Amino acid sequence: MSNGEGDKEMEMCSVIVEKVRGRSSVINCLSRYPLKFIIPKKVYKSVGSKCSNQILEARVGSDALLAIIPDPVTCFSTARYYQKQVFSVSLDSNLVIVDWITSGRHESGEKWEFDLYRSTNNIFLEDGQPLFLDTMLLEKGKIGCIQESMHNYQVIAMIVILGPKMQYIQNLVQDHVKEVMSERLQHPSGALSHQRDKADHFISKPSFMASCSAFGPKRIGCLVRVAAETTESVYNFLRHQLAPLEPMIGVPPYR
Repeated sequence: MSNGEGDKEMEMCSVIVEKVRGRSSVINCLSRYPLKFIIPKKVYKSVGSKCSNQILEARVGSDALLAIIPDPVTCFSTARYYQKQVFSVSLDSNLVIVDWITSGRHESGEKWEFDLYRSTNNIFLEDGQPLFLDTMLLEKGKIGCIQESMHNYQVIAMIVILGPKMQYIQNLVQDHVKEVMSERLQHPSGALSHQRDKADHFISKPSFMASCSAFGPKRIGCLVRVAAETTESVYNFLRHQLAPLEPMIGVPPYR
């Protein structure tokens, strides 16, 4: 390969790893369409009480956009996983976070059989003032059987959309969530799943649920929560809701 070809390839993709606090850390990760880094999100069985950890700290500059739109985390049976994401933003920063988890390898019979899943997302303004603080904790034994608590839901997702450039997307998402849930509740025949409870009573629940709420000064942020019975339904939801990001990030999300 010639130097010219090598230089061109380096412009398309780059991963820089350095030693930080005694550990190998990715300090720069860049890929340009049509190339895409495939980052595995599987968490394997834990060794004893050891826990897999992922920590992300980022500062989003004025008028900048950071989009964290990964595939879902999938925890294997007995896995223990903790992730923490901390973001520093200004009032005109733009941020999109998708944080979601599946029940596990349900095609192999594993449904919510991991031991621990904890995900924390904190957003602070530049002066250190908290803007958004959220933690989801699923721990075997703390809430009884995780699978029973989740009923038939196989996917849990949280989406944060923040910033002035995201206002158009926020409005679209809020309107779409209201429309979808209104339709499912008014015409539930094809959108409900049925499950027996411990008393042998049938419980009917929507196969897809979503809620949307605003947060922050002047409602600069939008929080969406989703629970669904299939991963594909959440992929479709994200693909549709985040489609307006394509001109900003150069590629359609989740395609």
